[in-house]
Amino acid sequence: MNKNSIPPVFQHGATRAKIDLTKKSIWRLPLPKFAANLTMQFNEVAFLDRFEAAGKAGFRAVEFLFPYDYPAADIAQRLKENGLENVLFNMPPGDWAGGERGLASLPGREAEFRAGVAKAIEYALACGTPRLHAMAGLLPQGADRARHRATYVENLRHAAAETARHGIMLLVEPINTRDIPGYFLNTQAEAHAIREEVGAANFKVQMDFYHVQIVEGDIAMKLRKYFANVGHIQIAGVPDRNEPDVGEVNYPYLFKLLDELGYDGWIGCEYRPAKGTVEGLGWRPR
Repeated sequence: MNKNSIPPVFQHGATRAKIDLTKKSIWRLPLPKFAANLTMQFNEVAFLDRFEAAGKAGFRAVEFLFPYDYPAADIAQRLKENGLENVLFNMPPGDWAGGERGLASLPGREAEFRAGVAKAIEYALACGTPRLHAMAGLLPQGADRARHRATYVENLRHAAAETARHGIMLLVEPINTRDIPGYFLNTQAEAHAIREEVGAANFKVQMDFYHVQIVEGDIAMKLRKYFANVGHIQIAGVPDRNEPDVGEVNYPYLFKLLDELGYDGWIGCEYRPAKGTVEGLGWRPR
C-alpha cells in the first residue's frame, strides 16, 4: 500500500511552518502541539472538570488513560463545551485496581480483549478519538514468552482490523519496567518488529520519550530510525516524571528535531506536576 492510499490520520504531514517565538521564551523553537494528559494533570479537580481546566490553561487537545467510568456522551459533551480534541486513550486494561496492565498478550483472555476493543471503539466514535492504545499486559515470571508473543500478535491483528473499519489508528507502547515491572513490551525494536509482523497500515507505535530514555536512551537516533511508523509522542522529565524542563532529557533539542522531521501530531504531556498543574506550565513554549 503506498502513502497516497493510506487515510490521512495514519500519515505524517508536511513540515509545519516555523513559528517565531518571542525573545522572552527560553525555548526559541517552533511550537509543537501539546495535549494535556487528564489522568496525570489537573488532578486538583474531578476528572470531568479537568476538561474545562485544560481549556482555560490554553490546551486545545487532551488525552487520558481510561474513560470507562463515565458515559461516552458525558465526555463528548465536555470536549465540545471546552473546544477540545481527544487525541488518545487506552483500551480496557483488565483489572487495573488488581494490578493488571493490559490484556493483549495474555493467553486465555482473548474474548475479554476483543470485548474491550469493541468498547474502546464505541467510546472513540462518540468522542471523535483518532487513536487507541492497546496495553500489552504483564509477563508472569517463568511464563513462555513465545506463547505470549503469539497471543499478542493475533490480538493486535484483530484490533487493527476492527479499528481500521472506523478510520482509527491502533497503537502499542514500549514501557519501562521500573514504572511497570514485568511489562511485556519494553523496547522500540521489539515494538516495531511486532508492528511489521502484524502488517496493518493503521498500526503504529506510540513513542514516549520518558520510557525510551529509561529503557535504552539514544532518543534522537531512535526517533529518526522509526519516525515513519511513530503514531504518537509523549513526554515527561527523567528520572522523576515531572515537568519536561527538569531532568536529563534535552527537550528543546527533541522538539526542534520533531519539527525538522515533519511531525504534525500531538505531543501528550504524560507527566506528574511537581507542585501544581498550572504552576508547572511555565515550560511550554510561547
